Amino acid sequence: MKTIVKITGALTRYIGAIIIIFTAWAFLQPELFGWAVQYTAWFLGAAMFGMGLSIHAEDFAVVFARPREVLLGVALQYTVMPVAAWALAAGLGLPTDLALGVILVGCCPGGTASNVITYIAGGDVALSVGMTIVSTLLAPLATPFLVFGLAGAWVNVSLWAMIISVVKVVLIPVLLGLLLHTLFRSKIKPVQDVFPLVSVAAIVFIIAGIVAVNREKVLTSGLIVIGLVAIHNLVGLGLGYLAARQAKASYAKTTAIAIEVGMQNSGLAIALATANFAANPLATLPGAIFSVWHNISGSLFASYRRREEPDTAKDSVEQLPWETE
Repeated sequence: MKTIVKITGALTRYIGAIIIIFTAWAFLQPELFGWAVQYTAWFLGAAMFGMGLSIHAEDFAVVFARPREVLLGVALQYTVMPVAAWALAAGLGLPTDLALGVILVGCCPGGTASNVITYIAGGDVALSVGMTIVSTLLAPLATPFLVFGLAGAWVNVSLWAMIISVVKVVLIPVLLGLLLHTLFRSKIKPVQDVFPLVSVAAIVFIIAGIVAVNREKVLTSGLIVIGLVAIHNLVGLGLGYLAARQAKASYAKTTAIAIEVGMQNSGLAIALATANFAANPLATLPGAIFSVWHNISGSLFASYRRREEPDTAKDSVEQLPWETE
C-alpha cells in the first residue's frame, strides 16, 4: 500500500507534465481520445468523488480555525476571477464562444490541483484544502449565478439548468465521497489511496478529449486562447498575492491564497460548456487550455516561492490529504 501512496504522490506532483504530454498526444493523434468527450461529466464526477473521499474532518476544522483567511480566499476566488474574465471578454471584444468559455472558467471554484501546487510551493496546505472545499460547496449557486450575470450579454443562460449541472457533477459526487469516507473510513482505506490516481486520469481524459475533437480549432485559435488564459491566470495569481499581503497574511498563507485564486476547476468549465452550451462548441477550449496553462504557471510560481521562502517556513510543510494516515 505504501508503494501505491508513493505512486499517487509522484503522479499528483507531476500532474502538470502529465497533462502536457497527453494534450500533445491528443493533438497529434486525436482519434485516440475523441471518445472521451461524451464522458466529460462522468470523468469530472469521478474526480469530485475522489475529492470527497480524501476529505478529513481536520479539513473542515481549518474553516473554523482560520475563517478570516478562508473567507478572503473564497471571496477573491468568486470576485477577481469572474470580473477579470468578463473584463477580458468585453474589453477585447471576444467572439461569443471564447467570451463564454473564459467567463465559465472565471466563475468556477478552485481546483484540487491548487492543493498540490501549494504543497510544492511550501504554502499552507490545510488552508488551501479548506478554501477549495468551501468554494466547491458554494459552486452550485455561485457559479450559475455568476455566469448568468456576466455571460448574459453574449448568450442566453438557463440558470436552473446550470444549477442542476453543477449539483450533478460536483455537489453530489463530493458529498457521496465524504459520506462514504465518514461512515466506512477503515474499510475504504485501500480505495482511498488509489482514488487520487483515478482523479488524475479523469482530468487528463477530459482535457485530452476536448483537444482531440477541437484540433482544427486549436490550430486556428489556440494562440489567442493561450494568451487569454495566461493573462486571466496571472491576474488571479497576482491580485490574490497582493490582497493576501495587504491583509498581512503569513508567507505560507499568502502562497496558498494566491495559488487558490489563480487556479480554477477548469474541468467544471468544460463540463458546463459541454452540457449547457452545445451551440457554442468553442466554449470548451478556454477550459481545456487553462487546465494545461495553470499547472505550468502554478509550478513556476511554486518554484519561485520556494526560492523566496523564509527558513522558518521550510520546516512546516504539511502533507497532502492522501499522504496522511
